[in-house]
Amino acid sequence: MQKGEIYMRMVDIINKKKNANELTNAEISFAVNNYVWDRIPDYQMSALLMAIYFQGMSSEETANLTMAMVNSGDVLDLSSIKGIKVDKHSTGGVGDKISLVVVPLVAAVGVPVAKMSGRGLGHTGGTIDKLEAIPNYKTELSKNEFIHNVNTYKMAIVGQTANLVPADKKLYALRDVTATIDSIPLIASSIMSKKIASGADAIVLDVKVGSGAFMKSFAKAKDLAQTMVEIGQSLQRKTIAIITNMDQPLGQEIGNANEVKEAIAILRNQGTKDETEIALTVAAYMAVLGGAFSDFNLAYKALEDLLISGAAINKFAQLIEIQGGDKSVIDDLTLLPNAKFSIEVLAEKSGIIQKLNAEEIGIAAMLLGAGRKTKADNIDYGAGVSLVKKVGDVVKEGEALCVLHTNKEEFLTALDTAKNAFLIGKDEVELSPYILARIT
Repeated sequence: MQKGEIYMRMVDIINKKKNANELTNAEISFAVNNYVWDRIPDYQMSALLMAIYFQGMSSEETANLTMAMVNSGDVLDLSSIKGIKVDKHSTGGVGDKISLVVVPLVAAVGVPVAKMSGRGLGHTGGTIDKLEAIPNYKTELSKNEFIHNVNTYKMAIVGQTANLVPADKKLYALRDVTATIDSIPLIASSIMSKKIASGADAIVLDVKVGSGAFMKSFAKAKDLAQTMVEIGQSLQRKTIAIITNMDQPLGQEIGNANEVKEAIAILRNQGTKDETEIALTVAAYMAVLGGAFSDFNLAYKALEDLLISGAAINKFAQLIEIQGGDKSVIDDLTLLPNAKFSIEVLAEKSGIIQKLNAEEIGIAAMLLGAGRKTKADNIDYGAGVSLVKKVGDVVKEGEALCVLHTNKEEFLTALDTAKNAFLIGKDEVELSPYILARIT
């Protein structure tokens, strides 16, 4: 032990949190760093995670945990990028292709978006998987290429570097097998550490709530959103959160190539109302945080005009081109991967769609090949689900509820799962708002 170094034992830190006492920054850093360096065994870190799960963390503790995780690996230095670098994050849902829309939209008004995204594990691929459905699109750029693209074109979307927040990778894997995933401080620090390590100056958070989201209740979604906003602001990052409805899938398409198709439709101003409103809301807040507008409503209207004028879809074509992709997919969707089989899921009775369980549709998409059960699984870019009916729609017996796309010859389990996602009844349905709350 070097002179001046404070002696610590992990058991004392566990005991302190177990008794609902606040951990110091030094204690949190000690636990995180030594766990990453394999100096603390899984069983002791598991005990600390469980103590945090039951006792929670203060705002200061959560911010300190976030920074300890940030400092566990690479921190991207984007200081050479001119302007306020704005990023966004979604807590994940079914049919969420919003990043593909907002990055070119925000870049089109001159705000730099230097986005690092992950791959999906679960229902469908992540943003990177969706982009890789575009022929030749490069999701890996050198740091110099990344910075050049953002400085020149105001945008880049790449995969996360291997050594970005290694503490989060280790801790998440441990949380997954110790039933400590659903802890607000642990979720919030996991998300925010990656955003901060990626070099963002300002962050817009899209917190999903409902059957297809990680957060099933509004109260928990609001708690998570507020915690992340507090972390961002305490670490001098401008941060805003919106809470959006994920009781049914977003838009009509779930998958990878078909979500790219739908993103193109949104950017052509031909998207469904739910995804268009959410995309414009996220993009408007990003544009305000980035300094392009002083007022949300002015930003929203200006971005809406970009959809109408064609400037938005042209910017997406540019994004594809500067990252090596074939931009002709914009006008020829047949260049995107397609599945061999398309199977209609038919309504067994007439009525009105009362509910559409987003999680069940997501599981069906995964069974068809659109997602991963394990990290080692390969994505089938052409697989997915196209929704024909959504909540509030009238359906007749024998009409299609949705269409399954797959290259697998065995699809009966996915078909049954998708069919069970729809609840048909006789009552008129009042649709919930798409955006439930805004937290600043």
